[in-house]
Amino acid sequence: MRSSDDDRTTRARIRDAAIVLFGRDGFDATSVRAVATLAGVSPGLVIHHFGSKDGLRAACDDYIVDEFVGRKSELASGRASALIEQWLADVERMTPLIDYVARMLTSSSPSADALFDGLRTGTASMIDEQVSAGIMREPLDRDVTALYITLYGLVPLVMQRQLARGLGADRITTEVIRRSTLPILDLYTHGLYADDRYLVAAQEALERSSGPRSDKGENDPNQDPDPPIRRAS
Repeated sequence: MRSSDDDRTTRARIRDAAIVLFGRDGFDATSVRAVATLAGVSPGLVIHHFGSKDGLRAACDDYIVDEFVGRKSELASGRASALIEQWLADVERMTPLIDYVARMLTSSSPSADALFDGLRTGTASMIDEQVSAGIMREPLDRDVTALYITLYGLVPLVMQRQLARGLGADRITTEVIRRSTLPILDLYTHGLYADDRYLVAAQEALERSSGPRSDKGENDPNQDPDPPIRRAS
């Protein structure tokens, strides 16, 4: 977790304790008292700062979004190399946040949807900033691009066990992230295909299949699917 003045406050200690316990045990199984015990405060102080357990979760979600999306927005500052070096050094300390995201997003609840929407909104803002800064090219559809970038970023967190196994590890470690960094950035920077043949083919296919149907021929929605066979005279 990023070091800041806020991280040294009682409120931040409570929030960090909640992130650890919600990620490890789940939201429903974690009591306010358990969070208070781990944070070294009274349950009443938790309620004083966050109002309720749901308010505490909302504060955790806001912090998670800032950590995962806010960091990417910082790339526009021009300190990319130093920032990436810092992120690589923070992998172990980010483990509770990764566990939190994996646990919270896999629950079927409005809170899970709210967390995802927050991450998607943050990603959309990041795209706007990086397009304006000339770091990212203009996508064909910013909304769709933001949605898929969010999904691509979350899959390794939700499926961290499979990610680690695929790279010969038992969990996400600094080495796993270091090995993944250049191949992923290469994919985002240079793309996957050597030319645009599939893009052009998809554009042509979509253009042929779009627009109003003809009232004649095979595209007629009122055409009898089993017309009578004409007999030769």
